[in-house]
Amino acid sequence: MIAIIDYGMGNLRSVQKGIERVGFAAEVTRDRARIESAAGVVLPGVGAFGACMDNLRAFGLTDTVRNVITNGTPFLGICLGMQLLFEESEEFGSVPGLGIFPGRVVRFPDQPDLKVPHMGWNQITKRQDPPHLRGIDDGAFVYFVHSYYVRPADPSLTATSTDYGVEFTSAIARDNVFATQYHPEKSQAVGLKILENFGRLVATT
Repeated sequence: MIAIIDYGMGNLRSVQKGIERVGFAAEVTRDRARIESAAGVVLPGVGAFGACMDNLRAFGLTDTVRNVITNGTPFLGICLGMQLLFEESEEFGSVPGLGIFPGRVVRFPDQPDLKVPHMGWNQITKRQDPPHLRGIDDGAFVYFVHSYYVRPADPSLTATSTDYGVEFTSAIARDNVFATQYHPEKSQAVGLKILENFGRLVATT
């Protein structure tokens, strides 16, 4: 079973439906024991960084996320669920994150020809080839909705990058963790393939 962490924010049901559509069982839960015993874990998220961190703390889930990752459970972060893995965000001041990886979340610079938030379809350039990206073409289009992006302190974390005025990290991969700034559950065939790859990885771990 794949546990989708419910901390009161995010497009939880869309993620669940996407995973189920590619043939894997998924459960939306905030039960800490259930999450830590799951074969795979997804942390989705939309909204403000600080509010999401507040909710994770309120439900006692910050250590749960850290434990899942430390224990080697296959982990997928989506959108804000990727950003939360880093040390801090500059959204509404400096807000501490989970600190799993070194780096900051920063806002897109204002540019006259680009709208913020970055919303819609854009391309990814593959910088790594983790199992989650098998069958995904370099230059594939995926769906984004965000005003902030991750700036990892360690460039080798970057699994895909995307250009939107600046070239930014649009996915990371390290050991059992894969996380995307884009939304696989909204990215049609490409996104479903990523979810399928994650499900297969969970099933064989």
